Amino acid sequence: MPMLDHVSVTVADLHKAERFYDAVFAALGVAKVGSDHAEAWIGYGERCDADHPGRSYFSVRHGARPEDAPRRHCCFKAPSRAAVEAFWRAGLEHGGSDNGAPGLRDYHPSYYAAFLLDPDGNRIEAVCHLR
Repeated sequence: MPMLDHVSVTVADLHKAERFYDAVFAALGVAKVGSDHAEAWIGYGERCDADHPGRSYFSVRHGARPEDAPRRHCCFKAPSRAAVEAFWRAGLEHGGSDNGAPGLRDYHPSYYAAFLLDPDGNRIEAVCHLR
């Protein structure tokens, strides 16, 4: 069973974040499940329930800009190396910053990943473990 049920991050500008996260999650094939600017949230993935305990959900919430913590990040699984590259390009094209171009990493021989900072400085990663 997957370890994480859901994760949330905060952003100071929900509109900028929405453009960014819509693009990077589309590149990974992750569905946007809703947004409500009055309630100050955007959601991606699928919420768990009794019939679907293996789902994962990511929410973006309006709040204070996060403190700088360069080692804190969220990593999302990518179905292919091409999806990792699409994630990275989409993030750069929609207000994100490069924090590690697509490429192999030292974690294991097939660990192919890219890192981005969202418009508020949240560090995110996409990884493909396939050869």
